[in-house]
Amino acid sequence: MYDFEHCVDENLMKPGKILIVDDDEDILTASRLLLRREFGEISTCIDPAEIPGLLAAHDFDVILLDMNFGPGESTGKQGLVWLDKILEIDPRMVVVMITAHGSLNTAVAAMKRGATDFIAKPWQNEKVVATVSTAVQLRRSRKETETLRQTNKVLLQETTAGSVQIIGESAEARKVMAVVERAGPTDANVLILGENGTGKELIARELHRQSKRRDGGFLTIDMGSISESLFESELFGHKKGAFTDASEDRLGRFQAANGGSVFLDEIGNLPLNLQAKLLRVLEQRKVTPVGSDESQDIDVRVIAATNVPAATLRNEDHFRQDLLFRLNTVEITVPPLRDRKDDILPIARHYAAIYSHKYGGTARVFSAEAEQALHEYAWPGNVRALRHAVERAIILSERDIIEPIDLQLDYTETATGRGNVAVAPTILNLDYLEKETIQKALRKHGFNISRAASELGLTRASLYRRMEKHDL
Repeated sequence: MYDFEHCVDENLMKPGKILIVDDDEDILTASRLLLRREFGEISTCIDPAEIPGLLAAHDFDVILLDMNFGPGESTGKQGLVWLDKILEIDPRMVVVMITAHGSLNTAVAAMKRGATDFIAKPWQNEKVVATVSTAVQLRRSRKETETLRQTNKVLLQETTAGSVQIIGESAEARKVMAVVERAGPTDANVLILGENGTGKELIARELHRQSKRRDGGFLTIDMGSISESLFESELFGHKKGAFTDASEDRLGRFQAANGGSVFLDEIGNLPLNLQAKLLRVLEQRKVTPVGSDESQDIDVRVIAATNVPAATLRNEDHFRQDLLFRLNTVEITVPPLRDRKDDILPIARHYAAIYSHKYGGTARVFSAEAEQALHEYAWPGNVRALRHAVERAIILSERDIIEPIDLQLDYTETATGRGNVAVAPTILNLDYLEKETIQKALRKHGFNISRAASELGLTRASLYRRMEKHDL
């Protein structure tokens, strides 16, 4: 027989859904009357055979389970059998055993098999309420932990699977990916070199995706953005009261990434004194939270990246060589986009498709002149700059065909800060050059036809004819 008592409305705010399973009607009545004062829903069951059906229909927080059922039964074996069945159905269920004083050894055996606690008959009311309250809190904690685990799993899938898409058809890109495929499945630390915007983080994520740690976290740390005063707290954690603003314990980034990979971006910008602290952690594979005397083991794979040239990294005045040795077990250099021109158009077309869909328009394509401009541009800013140029063109162009003017390429800036100037493409098509010249004159004079015509050496009528010719 199963009895469900959902107490009056004020009890809806009370925590806990309790199921009591006992073959003694008096025990069921007494426990229900006692627990209804403190908990929201109290259900009772006299026949343990009904337990599977009850678990399927209700989300109980705690089950109070008698050790013995039936006249003369005192071994506790029945309770152990039903304990096993309950935990088989719901491994996170919190079960409190009900036993007589003479069966304490059996109750201890039940706890070894997964029971949370036990209540001895005859019981003290205060102890019963306290035991059940603790059990309800434990159940809530288990639910929160499981929810957090599932949330983290979903977030992990979102940040690893599907988010990594490396487009590269050039020989240079294939060489990089060949190293990634060899190094990815290992646990070796990897140092990725390359200019800003070349896709170093994509390479790092692909290394993680191909590793045995793919089911663990991938945590990015921008080393250039962490202040020296908070470096240890951010990376290694701190204890409550360790400093003025430490109002609670905090997990460091390395502990949070335990079992996965940590990506140390802009490692070349780390000051020498902080490099020494990072080196010690990598050597010992332990971290000590600020304010603590106890070190904690860490199990992370370190992938680092920097836009600092390799020659500068090998300068002892700039970077510790013992730290470099720890970081660059495998070293990957990602070439700038200007050195792998065969990748420019595939990447541009990829982003054109993405942004066409994102902004709700028809699929945009590049004209032959636009593709030539894309291919011959030096791309300061690399893939990041290319992506921004394509996105801007998709947003601003009113045509389905993207022309060079829509890309708004700047031929005056330097490509890398190392003396490589982005020169204009050598397009010799007269119609193209005429259209470009007219557009530049119009923009320069704010589309004042008279002034633009004057600078071009044309009459207003001639300029209008040419504008009509080029659909301007």
